[in-house]
Amino acid sequence: MKAVTDSPSSRRVKFAELASKRVNRATAAIGSIGNLSNRTNYEWTEQDAKKILRELRKAVKEVEDRFFNKGGRSGRTFLIEP
Repeated sequence: MKAVTDSPSSRRVKFAELASKRVNRATAAIGSIGNLSNRTNYEWTEQDAKKILRELRKAVKEVEDRFFNKGGRSGRTFLIEP
């Protein structure tokens, strides 16, 4: 017999809570990345910006694949050389 905390409605509540927290945290982090575009404070190249955006698109694509295509995680680490 399943535990009460494992009911479909409690799993939905848990999903909604975690999804809201994680998406809000991710969008805040993306906003912080956007702050790096300030050329007064930072020196960056167009190549750097393209690399960042390409990596973000890959991460979003992986999430999409996990939801709809049962894809796995890449486990890669992003790095821009100074």
